[in-house]
Amino acid sequence: MRERAIARSYPGPMTTEPSPHAMKPATAAKKLGVHLPATPEEFRAGGITREHLAELQQNPPEWLTELRRNGPHPRPVVAGRLGISISGLARGGVEEALTTEQINALRQDPPPWLVAERETHAKVVAEEERLRAAAAARTDEPG
Repeated sequence: MRERAIARSYPGPMTTEPSPHAMKPATAAKKLGVHLPATPEEFRAGGITREHLAELQQNPPEWLTELRRNGPHPRPVVAGRLGISISGLARGGVEEALTTEQINALRQDPPPWLVAERETHAKVVAEEERLRAAAAARTDEPG
């Protein structure tokens, strides 16, 4: 009886091929690493297919190249360029997208919160690395 319920829940054979359906502009912007409000209206207006996304990644148009170079950048990109976590941005009061110029200004003259967040982030990364090494050592031990 359970087998019939499972069989009916899937109308056709399952495949691993990507769906041709369009993704939301926010999803496409996230995959491209750009701030959605800064994208052109035609990008924000319609769904982007996987094929279109692949084309944008392989042959980025001028607007995409410019956004990646100068911003405004989404929080994950800002955090990465500053060497801190996204949570660290929030604790530092950075809630809006920043341009490359703004990021560079923060890096050249870091405020106290940024210095503290970099130290915290470095400790977290070091601890994660230590745990990975310890786990790898346990799997390498003869048992």
